[in-house]
Amino acid sequence: MDDYRAIADELAAEIASGQLRPGDRLLPLRRYARRRGIASSTAARVYRELTRRGLTVGEVGRGTFVRTSAPAAEPALAEPGEARIDLELNFPVLPGQPDRLAASLQPLLRTDALGPALRPVGAAGTAGARHAAAAHLARAGWAPDPCQLLFAGNGRQALAAAIATLVPAGERLGVESLTYPVVKGIAARLGVTLVPLAMDAHGLVPEAIEDAPPLRAVYLQPALHNPLGLTMPGTRRERLAEILRRHDLFAIEDAIYGFLRNDLSPLAALAPERTVVIDSLSKRLAPGLTLGFLMPPAGRTADFAAALRSGAWTATGFALDAATRWMADGTAAAIEEDKRRDAAARQRLAAERLAPHPLQTDAPPALQIHAPPALQADPHAYHLWWQLPDPWRADTFVAAAARRGIAVTPSGAFAVGRGHTPNAVRLALASPPLETLAEALGVLAELARGTPEDAGAE
Repeated sequence: MDDYRAIADELAAEIASGQLRPGDRLLPLRRYARRRGIASSTAARVYRELTRRGLTVGEVGRGTFVRTSAPAAEPALAEPGEARIDLELNFPVLPGQPDRLAASLQPLLRTDALGPALRPVGAAGTAGARHAAAAHLARAGWAPDPCQLLFAGNGRQALAAAIATLVPAGERLGVESLTYPVVKGIAARLGVTLVPLAMDAHGLVPEAIEDAPPLRAVYLQPALHNPLGLTMPGTRRERLAEILRRHDLFAIEDAIYGFLRNDLSPLAALAPERTVVIDSLSKRLAPGLTLGFLMPPAGRTADFAAALRSGAWTATGFALDAATRWMADGTAAAIEEDKRRDAAARQRLAAERLAPHPLQTDAPPALQIHAPPALQADPHAYHLWWQLPDPWRADTFVAAAARRGIAVTPSGAFAVGRGHTPNAVRLALASPPLETLAEALGVLAELARGTPEDAGAE
């Protein structure tokens, strides 16, 4: 039997020579297997190998296509850009916000106050910081215990410390089948294997945890899921808490966007002994004002504090003192309330500008997630998920948008594993001014109503 890698080499050569052009669709697996005289399982390995090399991309229900461009080394970890309209990264900074923050910060700039802020602090910060943060992070009847609160330099560092504490190298972390891209990078650097867990219209399917290979922990976003914009209903959270207890598992609950739904309590309210909550000021205030919060279960604080120290992930004294003032005097709460209104306004604008399109609903079970509506988002979120209409494919649409000066994120950046991904893109709505956002959404709607050929994308 032919070695699948040798066959993949032949197809790769055809791509390199131009015989197979960007955007071309490969033969369906069974048809290719018959033509080549190989088993269907071998043909599947050939196609997976081409995807692994970054030469092709799978589209659910539509087949495998030659990529329109080579993938970036780390496509999910985009960097801020200037010469574009950024709908790829969420940087919610509102007009007038710098003045508010500066006014609150003035007392800290006095010599007598600044001196203590220049000293290093430990993972537990100060008593004043813990009490201010516990009060500020409280929502819907839940509040963290100030004695258990820990501080990191930012939310990503808090997340890395949580994974490092709960999942030893070589062990498995369960994640939603479409997840926050940074988790993939952190897991790779810590030697942790990610196991994609099935989702449906309400988020993570709790029973998927029971069907998975043995896990050490689960990472999830119950509220305003990134990228899908789903918010898990209460009954689903209760079922999830029950399964965590039954299997003696910890959940890492990413609450970074939870402040936009302060009417919802976190999973930690239902399973405090099984849940580690991660939060940050990056979205609450601004991406340049980072402070991460890590709220472990009772009795585990020392373990997580050790991970923060060993990873050099603890907060700085000045950042901690500044954030404590913003939280204690109400400045942070006022800005967050403004952002809740701003996010809702941007969602309304997106719904007006992006007309819905008919969907293909023949996605195979391997996708592990039901086909979403054309536009999917929590109306309070700063992002949305857009199922693209035919004949568009995610990577082609991203390329066409880039030619118009608009950056968006393809579904593949969020997918765990190397299987098929939804034919969709995520739009981050927070960064541009409203007028610019309206213009960009109009351009994207125009692109979607046309074809890749119209846009010169193929």
